[in-house]
Amino acid sequence: MRNPPYPTVLKPYGTALVDMASAREEIVCLSGDLTRQCEVDLFQEKIPERFIHGGMAEANMMSVAGALARKGLIPFVHTFGVFATRRPYDQIVNSIAYPRLPVRIVGFMPGVSSPGGPSHQAIEDIAIMRAIPGMTVIDVADAVQSRAAVAAIVDLPGPVYLRLKRGEIPVIFDEPHHLSLEDAQVLTEGDAVAVIACGMMIPAALAAAEVLGAAGVSVAVVNTPVLKPFPGPTVLDVARGVRAVVTAENHSVIGGLGSAVAETLATAGLGRPLRRVGLQDTFAEGAKSAPHLFRKYGLSTRDIVAAAWSALGREDPTPTVPELPVTAGEYAPV
Repeated sequence: MRNPPYPTVLKPYGTALVDMASAREEIVCLSGDLTRQCEVDLFQEKIPERFIHGGMAEANMMSVAGALARKGLIPFVHTFGVFATRRPYDQIVNSIAYPRLPVRIVGFMPGVSSPGGPSHQAIEDIAIMRAIPGMTVIDVADAVQSRAAVAAIVDLPGPVYLRLKRGEIPVIFDEPHHLSLEDAQVLTEGDAVAVIACGMMIPAALAAAEVLGAAGVSVAVVNTPVLKPFPGPTVLDVARGVRAVVTAENHSVIGGLGSAVAETLATAGLGRPLRRVGLQDTFAEGAKSAPHLFRKYGLSTRDIVAAAWSALGREDPTPTVPELPVTAGEYAPV
C-alpha cells in the first residue's frame, strides 16, 4: 500500500473496459447520457459499433440491457449511481435480476462524493441493490481495484452492481493487486478496534488507524469491496480478536456496510460494541465541494477516531487528528 497523499489517475475503469472488450466481442456498452462522466467515452471512441447511447431514459436502458443479455451478450450499463438504482429499480428487478441475467450495472459518483444535493447523491444505492435477490454488490477503493473489477465481474453469474468514484481516482494499492469477490482484505493488524470500511472510506480508515495507533490503540483495518455476498468469515475472524468494531461507509448507515456487519455479528452471536460511521438517516445538502460534505455529515477521519474512542468506552479526550497533506490535483482522504 502507498502512503497519502495518494497519486491519482484518470479513467482507470474506462481503460480496463476497452481492453477487456477488445478481447471479448460479446461485451456491449450502454450509457445513460453521461458518457464522458462515466469514462466510457473511451469505449465510444474505440468500439463504436458496440456502444449504445440510452439517453436520459435509465429505466428503458435497463430493459434494453436485459434484452441484450438474453441474446448472449454481456452488457455494461453506465450512469451515476443514483440514476442507476433509484430511478430504474422495477426494470432492474424484472428485466435483469429475476431472470438472473449477466448485466453489469456501473454507478458512478457514490454517496456524498457528489456536491449536487439529494437528486445526485446515491446514499442508499447499496441498500437498494443488496435487497435484490442474486445481485452482487461491489464498492471498490481505488484505481487498481477499479481496473481489476472489470475482469473480476465479466464472467460472474447473474447481475452485478459496481460502485465507482468519478474523476481523479486515487492509487492506494500496489500492483499486482488481487480483487477477491469472496473475501475481505485485512490491511492492518490490531487487537483493540476493527475498522471495517469500503470504497472511498478506505483512506480515512487507514488515517484513523495511524492516529489511534499513536495514541496506543491497536487497529485492524479491513477493506470490504464486496458488500454482497458479504465476506462474513473474515469479518468475524477479525471481530473476534478485538474489543470493538467500527464501520465506515460513504452511504447511509441503514442497509449498507454497517447493517451487513451488524447482521453478521448478530447471526454469529458475537457481541461487540459497534459504531457505524456514515450518513445518519439523513439526506445531505448541495455544496461547492465534496470534502466539505464528508466533514459535515460525519464521514471524516476524525469521525472514525471518535467512533473508535466511544466504542472502547474511553472517557479521556479523543486524539487530535492532524490535517492530512495534499497538493493541487491530488486525492486526499477527508
